[in-house]
Amino acid sequence: MTAREAVAAARSLLFVPGHRPDRFDRAAGSGADLVVIDLEDAVAAERKAEARENVRRRLADGHDAVVRINAVGTAEHEADAELVAAAGCAVMLPKAESADDIAALAARLAEDVPIIPLIETAAGVANAVAVCGAPGVVRPAFGSVDLAAQLGVDHHSHEALRHARSTLVIAAATARRAAPIDGVTTEIDDESALDADLAHAATLGFTAKLCIHPRQVAAVNERFLPDAEETAWARAVLRAAGDGSVTVYNGQMIDRPVLLRARAVLARAGEREG
Repeated sequence: MTAREAVAAARSLLFVPGHRPDRFDRAAGSGADLVVIDLEDAVAAERKAEARENVRRRLADGHDAVVRINAVGTAEHEADAELVAAAGCAVMLPKAESADDIAALAARLAEDVPIIPLIETAAGVANAVAVCGAPGVVRPAFGSVDLAAQLGVDHHSHEALRHARSTLVIAAATARRAAPIDGVTTEIDDESALDADLAHAATLGFTAKLCIHPRQVAAVNERFLPDAEETAWARAVLRAAGDGSVTVYNGQMIDRPVLLRARAVLARAGEREG
């Protein structure tokens, strides 16, 4: 599976702070589909350089990870961008609001390096179609807590953020990207809160979730297993595509983004292509 396919197929993405290398192995062994090493919110300003060095060593040792860098316009962005460009790892860009900013980042990365824009501001939601369609983007993620703070609403409220969540689902589909990744559930000991958040996100069309603790991973993975109808569609699309050339199935053009989605569905279902 390529890095882009792994990002498209992921159900669970577990954050781990970049200044805590003692937690890296535990995160990798948690069962999460992807580990996201955080250089942004979880790391104090005075520890950013230390966190970057931890990430550099981790990736140089052959471990896979997504790296959440600091946002465009911050003091740390340039150094973070240099790090991920050299490492060739998947990148999560926070406060994603502009397709131009993403294109600038993509231009520094190898062509097949996946980018996950974290849409967590009102401007990001308003520009979601352009953000999702930017070069390098595989799928967006939703930053529910930061957006709620900006809007002055409760991040626990499904109703308050329903429009923003649905906007991301529609934007990803419009841009022919994989379905979005839902934001975190901040209660790590409340299974009912996690279950409710998962049910809501799945109803709206999300197929993955950001996690902040290993104990959340199993429930997330189970909830986002694709159903029989989805897997049947994916198998049929891949059969119709044959050698991978552009074709049509059930009136829908099958091009690279559709193939990526079909492969992601089978990967989430634990099936091998073919």
